Amino acid sequence: MYEEKKPRKDWILLLYVASMTPAAKRALANIEAICTEHLDGQYEIEVIDLIQHPGLADDAQIFAVPTLVRQLPTPLRKLIGDLSNTEKVIVGLDIKPAT
Repeated sequence: MYEEKKPRKDWILLLYVASMTPAAKRALANIEAICTEHLDGQYEIEVIDLIQHPGLADDAQIFAVPTLVRQLPTPLRKLIGDLSNTEKVIVGLDIKPAT
């Protein structure tokens, strides 16, 4: 039986928001665009709404929203804001150019 291989998710990104405010929507759109261009489908973005799950803010040490957390690959990295400065996001996440 043929089994379709799913692409590996080498990048796990968590976007912490406090409801889908305009800044949260911009952050999500910006990180999706960056990942689509640079990570070739090998990523997963999970949006975590701290209004619905307030305890997660303490667990993840989130002090401002929106905050993007690179969970994988390690080490963990955090970026705060709407992620509109693409160059800073690429450097902050340590995204290597495709070879």
